[in-house]
Amino acid sequence: MRQRTAGFRLRVTARALVPLGLVLAAGGIGYFFVNYQGITVSGGAMEPTYRMGERLVAERVGAGGIRRGDVVLVRVPGRYGDLPVLQRVIGTGGDHVVSDGDRVTVNGKPVAEPYVRRDAMPPALDPYDVRVPDGRLFLLGDNRGNANDSRFFLDERSGSVEASGVLGRVRKDFTAPAATLALGALGGVLTLTGFGLWIAGYAAGRSAATRPVVTGRW
Repeated sequence: MRQRTAGFRLRVTARALVPLGLVLAAGGIGYFFVNYQGITVSGGAMEPTYRMGERLVAERVGAGGIRRGDVVLVRVPGRYGDLPVLQRVIGTGGDHVVSDGDRVTVNGKPVAEPYVRRDAMPPALDPYDVRVPDGRLFLLGDNRGNANDSRFFLDERSGSVEASGVLGRVRKDFTAPAATLALGALGGVLTLTGFGLWIAGYAAGRSAATRPVVTGRW
């Protein structure tokens, strides 16, 4: 009787754990793949911030959520073999971006760029003075001496690219993506535990049901 009761309790626990685990697994892992994507840096244009071979997480973001200073993964039709590239947002729609070949100003204000790799910059770069069209972005690499960025396409709408071409924004903080994956992993553990308890409870119930009854003579 005790074994049958224990088996029943195991099955009841399993009925609670399996649905909960499936919800957490689907929610956590599903949320990650809907909102984030893993990428591998494949060039040196963003050194020293991001180096070749480094693994990053990009957060999907709408055009209206892009800000100056963001490092974005962008696909530009007709450029870079239609492959996505990592570049930094220097100007957004309506911004006036000017460079004397070294320092950059946006709307008349110098841009602090501690991320730029200056030891690899050539002695002088060509100056430029552009106005970024609405709905577009002016992008530069952090390794200005080795980045094929907006400076090289100034005759194509001031070198700008469509904001809608952004596939994601690189996250500096991995807490949220890691938490969603951890939640999904916890859901997987709960689901497997629930199935294990169900099997154990079912086996315990069958064992109790098939055990022979021993009677004695009075």
